[in-house]
Order: sequence, then structure tokens, then C-alpha cells
Amino acid sequence: MQVILLERVAKLGQMGEVVNVKDGYARNFLLPQGKALRANEANVKSFEAKKAQLEATNLETKKEAEAVAAKLDGQAFIVIRSASDAGALYGSVTPRDAADAATEAGFTVSRTQVVLDRPIKDLGLHTVSVRLHPEVAVKIKLNVARSPEEAELQASGKSVAELAAEAEAQAEFEIAELFDEMGAAASEE
Repeated sequence: MQVILLERVAKLGQMGEVVNVKDGYARNFLLPQGKALRANEANVKSFEAKKAQLEATNLETKKEAEAVAAKLDGQAFIVIRSASDAGALYGSVTPRDAADAATEAGFTVSRTQVVLDRPIKDLGLHTVSVRLHPEVAVKIKLNVARSPEEAELQASGKSVAELAAEAEAQAEFEIAELFDEMGAAASEE
């Protein structure tokens, strides 16, 4: 099916281009979302009449998105989740969680704007992309931790695995000292 794009669509084309797409993609996504029109004579003529207005609207929303992007780019947000001692989450962090964390910090981000390459299923710092406009995307950091104190430690550069290893080494050292003291007391008797 041939469609006229009403806005830039990633991996497909720019606004105003006539492209061939599969029927299902056009019927189920592009047309209902208002991202495209069927490429027939009537729609081509109406698009040409509205083209200047659409471009002006697109430029205005792009400028607004760039203003928000300047503030949002590189921000770090804390997401508190329960996890195992090894650092594996009981569940995962979703785009909705990332959007909620950004919204709590005073930014207007919807879950549809958050792009996760893969599910976040472990503690630590994760980089997430936020698409504010079809032509404007920024990166934010999600600090996934079990508590605010742990989030501060992770932000300073220590991972959960390192902290667990340090705690285990300290416990083993204390046990070894205790046995040495008991052995010394037994040999004195």
C-alpha cells in the first residue's frame, strides 16, 4: 500500500514522502496514529494544501522538544525495586517506570516516549533513550537500586556485586580472626 507520511517515521521516511508499506502496517499503525494518509489523488491534493501548515506545526513542536531535551539530556533518575542479593530484580523496570521517575522529577515524559532496547532486570546504572519528537531523542540514566542509600553508592561508581563481595570478604576476615583467637585461647590452656 502506498501512503503519504504526515510526519517523520523512523526507518521509513520524512514528512511528505510517498512510501510503500505493508497493508497491515498501514492499516494498524500508520493510519490510526495519524502518521500517514493513503496515497490517492484526493489525499495527495489535500496534503499539498496542508503541507505548509503541517511543516510549521512540526517545526514548532520540534523547537519545544529541543527545549525540553536541553534540560532532560543526561539526567539521572532513581528507581527503587526489590532484588536478590546477587542484584537480579524481582520483575523488571518498564518504560512506564522510567516515565514515572522522570515525571516525579518535574519533566513531562510519557511511557510511549521511553525506548528500552532490552528489559532492565538487574540493579545498577542503565542508559535509556527518550524520544521527545520524531527528530529529537535524548539519553537519560536510570539508577535501579534497592534503597536510596544504595542508589547513592551506585552513583559514586560502586556496583552491587562489588559491595556484596566486600561485605562477604569482611565477614570471612572476621570469622578467621575469631577462630584464630579461639585457637590461641585453647593453646594457652
